[in-house]
Amino acid sequence: MPTQSNSIVSLSIAPAQVVRGFGAIGQVGDQIARLGSRPLMVGGDRSLDVVKSRLRSVFKSHSLQAAKASYGKDCSETSLENLRKAVADHQADFIIGVGGGKAIDTAKLLAYQCKLPIVTIPTSAATCAAWTALSNIYSEQHAFLYDVGLAHCPDLLVLDYDLVATAPQRTLIAGIGDAIAKWYEASVSSGHSDKTLLIAAVQQARVLRDILFQKSEAALNNPLGSDWQEVVDASVLMAGVIGGIGGAQCRTVAAHAVHNGLTHLLKSHHALHGEKVAFGILVQLRLEEMVQGNQLAATSRQQLLKFYEQIGLPKTLADLGLGEVSIAQLQHAAEIACNETSDIHRLPFPVVPSQLMAAMVSTTAPTTMTRPEKSDLSQVGSAVE
Repeated sequence: MPTQSNSIVSLSIAPAQVVRGFGAIGQVGDQIARLGSRPLMVGGDRSLDVVKSRLRSVFKSHSLQAAKASYGKDCSETSLENLRKAVADHQADFIIGVGGGKAIDTAKLLAYQCKLPIVTIPTSAATCAAWTALSNIYSEQHAFLYDVGLAHCPDLLVLDYDLVATAPQRTLIAGIGDAIAKWYEASVSSGHSDKTLLIAAVQQARVLRDILFQKSEAALNNPLGSDWQEVVDASVLMAGVIGGIGGAQCRTVAAHAVHNGLTHLLKSHHALHGEKVAFGILVQLRLEEMVQGNQLAATSRQQLLKFYEQIGLPKTLADLGLGEVSIAQLQHAAEIACNETSDIHRLPFPVVPSQLMAAMVSTTAPTTMTRPEKSDLSQVGSAVE
């Protein structure tokens, strides 16, 4: 008889309900009212004002007593402590998270801690945070610390195209960078799996990459058009599907590890999450090329460089505003990206900080098939001094 695995896998695949379309916020009164009568809206000050004005008629028609609370500037332990007090003060019975990735991560984790339902309303297409059962925690200095897996995906996700269209175009470009990483990370961490759902997740990641390659430029040239809608759906919804089906094994590898390390550099804080992740994809491919002599990775890197040029994603440290970073600062970021719990170790080969530094300063280098036994730090000095 075939052997049977005794391991239990728990997946939080999708929100209980997703409502998307133009003017979607005005159409979800019944769905929101089913969750409670005293919502606490959590987000940034600007997003709270914008979304509350759009929800005013919903609150009035369903007799909902809403309050709002700013999350601050990061999903941090201090912010969450303050927000738990706001939940108690308002006697909230569900949470509405509005804004970008950090705001929604905060709202999701708050709801999880308080055992309350959660509605997510993204105000941009910069991440898939509105979909996922995961929150990232940052320090008060905006540096990534750790992530928290949640019990389930949101109870309701409302993707209103009219609202998303009010965000700067840069946020959609960053969302494309974050979403396209799914293929480059999932194909490395799970691409050789024989597990059905992992195979499905990796193939969905490939489809997502192809959609973004084909439609991103047209989407950016015609906001609110059909291609724009598809790219928004891809960045917010489909990217979340992949992480949901594939679980932790299909989420992050080196690209997100590079992002996490860079958040510990003060000069990186003006760059969006997806911009740092997009740069991290190039770093990951450069590592595969340098360490393994991987020709496919070399070809993929050149393909991505052309795509980034078309839509405006960063290709170098200088593009991220880190052109003047010192070797010591870069080494600090690389050491964090390579810490023992980092997802960079999902790569099929070991990586040390010196190798990562060499890759980070050579993302636009011509294709080479050298396979150094040890990273040559002489590659680093002139590039960052």
